[in-house]
Order: sequence, then C-alpha cells, then structure tokens
Amino acid sequence: MDAMWFRETNVDDDTTIARHFFQLWRDNDVPEASIQGNWLETTVEFIQNARQTLAYKGFVAEINGEIVGSAGCQLFAGLYPHVLSEQQRKYGYIWGVYVDAGYRQQGIAKRLTQMAIAHLQSLNCTRVILHASPHGKPVYSSLGFRETNEMSLDIVSHF
Repeated sequence: MDAMWFRETNVDDDTTIARHFFQLWRDNDVPEASIQGNWLETTVEFIQNARQTLAYKGFVAEINGEIVGSAGCQLFAGLYPHVLSEQQRKYGYIWGVYVDAGYRQQGIAKRLTQMAIAHLQSLNCTRVILHASPHGKPVYSSLGFRETNEMSLDIVSHF
C-alpha cells in the first residue's frame, strides 16, 4: 500500500498549489482560453500576499513523495466594510481544494478540508465559507456545510 502523508505547505509548494488551482478550473469546464496567461504568477503572488495579511495556510496530501491534493484557507477579507465585532463575524474562507483525478473518492479532499477548518478554528473564526463545485458539494455536505442564501446573476448572458 502506498504511504499517504498530509502536511502544511511552505513557500516551496506555492507553484504546485497554483497548478492545482489552474487544474481545478479546467476540471470545472472553464476553457483554457478563458484563464489569463499569467495565472501561475498571479496565483503565487496571491498566496504570498494572503500568507502575510490574511493568515493563509495551505495543506497538501502526498503519496510516495508526490503531491496529489491540496487546499488553501485564509481569513475572508470581506465584500463590504467590517462594522461587526469579530465575535459576531470573523469568517474564514477555504479555496482551491483539489485532488488529482486518479486519487479522488479516497477521502483526501475531506481530510484537506478538515485541516483547513482546524486552522480557521485556531484563528477564532465564527464561520467557514467556500464555493463548491458540483463534485465537491457531497464532500462539504458530509462535513456539515450547508448551502446558504448566496445568489448570483450572470449579467453577461442576461442583459
């Protein structure tokens, strides 16, 4: 049996996290032409900034020394001014949960998500939010996530 290892990432893993993030979009049927050409640099820079300002942590799953899955989490910067106390609203955000196709359905995404939740709990977050793909929803539901009242409108095709 192959040895599986879960660990926190370091800066040397940022490129792998970025590659997984790119592949996550591709696996969700986003055409490569719709992804900016500088996606790698943009994602690595985002991670570096989030690590410094938003308590970012990443986590990976390795099998025989090869990273086969990853997830990132950070404090949620918000969409509007912070006027509520942290005891009322301090959100954490999980993003980029990805597992290589050959290793899915083995509990890897669930374990990575649990590690991210634990980190956000250590920051005293009051809620964890994420945006799930159709394939990810069962994983997150099994961990107690519930669908919320977030609504969206695609204005490119609507108007």
